[in-house]
Amino acid sequence: MHEPMPAARSYEPVALDGITRPVLVGYDGSAPSRHALAYAAGMARRMDRPLVLAHVRPTPTCYAFDYGWPLPAEDPAELLDWLRTELVATIDPAGLAVGCVERMGDAARQLAALAGETQADAIVLGAPRSWLHRITGSVPVWLARHACCPVVIVP
Repeated sequence: MHEPMPAARSYEPVALDGITRPVLVGYDGSAPSRHALAYAAGMARRMDRPLVLAHVRPTPTCYAFDYGWPLPAEDPAELLDWLRTELVATIDPAGLAVGCVERMGDAARQLAALAGETQADAIVLGAPRSWLHRITGSVPVWLARHACCPVVIVP
């Protein structure tokens, strides 16, 4: 159904307009989110679904926390370049329809809203490793309770 791409380096993501029933993956640049991206790509291929790579930027007050990995650029064009680079470095997107989206705000609520808008088949996320998430709650736990589709948590 999808035309194979000539080479991974010449990859261009498709627009989100008209994408329905994708596999949605939350991506923040951490090691668990890279594992989630690889899992979601395999899932999308097996189900013959598009993949939507979503990055939710925290509000500026959240930047005070040290997440342990570099935060992407604020400029939307630089962010898209970063997502493309991360995508090609993590998986081979050849033959896979991929959409990239960037949102700002609470990650759990933004991913749930995006899943509802696209009628996602599943949301795939990396497992949180911070002890702080055990106290304050985590994005996967909130989504497991509130999302309109299955949530897959990848270690």
